[in-house]
Amino acid sequence: MKPVFVAVLLAFGVLAGAATSAFAGGPILVELYTSQGCSSCPPADALLAKLTQHKELIALSLPITYWDMLGWKDTLASEANTRRQKAYAAAMGRGGVYTPQIIVGGEKDVVGSREDDVEAAIDAAAEARDDASEAIADAHDSLQDISTGDLPAGMTALGPLRGKPAAPVEKLSKLSWSVGIGLTRTPQSLRVAIAAAPDVVSKNRLNATIWMFRLRSAVTVHIGAGENSGRTWTYRNVVSDIKDLGRWNGRAVSLELPPVGSKAPPHDGVVVVLQQGGYGRVLGAAYLGHAEYYAQR
Repeated sequence: MKPVFVAVLLAFGVLAGAATSAFAGGPILVELYTSQGCSSCPPADALLAKLTQHKELIALSLPITYWDMLGWKDTLASEANTRRQKAYAAAMGRGGVYTPQIIVGGEKDVVGSREDDVEAAIDAAAEARDDASEAIADAHDSLQDISTGDLPAGMTALGPLRGKPAAPVEKLSKLSWSVGIGLTRTPQSLRVAIAAAPDVVSKNRLNATIWMFRLRSAVTVHIGAGENSGRTWTYRNVVSDIKDLGRWNGRAVSLELPPVGSKAPPHDGVVVVLQQGGYGRVLGAAYLGHAEYYAQR
């Protein structure tokens, strides 16, 4: 199988229809934890900028604060971004945090400047998601023909008509299935619609957080001191605010958020992320930004 990410890079703009068909399960979230004061971060920042060009991905830059003590205070960093990275470290059982760090799909972390490793992590996330979509589609098809009453407790008819054994519902729950999220901007509000979990998936352990990120699509900074002194750099999809919108237990959810008002940090787009346990696997993500954001205001 040709790596999905590489296929997208090669085909983007020419074979976009063929490339995006592999991402039918929804976009993959890519988070870069970076700092203006980190000398090894510019290659990762450049890679993140490249990733923001692909609609199959939602790529975010989250500047952190713990480099500020080394001669240059990052003009875009926030404590919220630092707390999020530290929460990931705790959830993943890591001994600490580092930059540049890229986290793919809420589960896999790699050094953000190692492009091959980043591509491999995105490929793996895309393949796992697509396999989950196929398995759940098989389960739905099979349930059309076989009564679940004929199966042992806790089992679903995953592919018996295709010569495959039935699979436990719990096994389906552990697959990288995704949930659709819709965002609509009106003059009065931002509307968020989150679909229900697939009905063949066990909902007993679903406890996800609905996150909203406000972001700036492009910010140019002249770095006046520190390890990158003298550089002028344009950062892409910079997270300026993170909000916890509540919990999701597998049922469809509709939220209507009021206008942010003048106290909101500068932003020209929003991302909504559904994430198991707060800092686990990303179950769904949606991005409303740039022209779409302003056209709907």
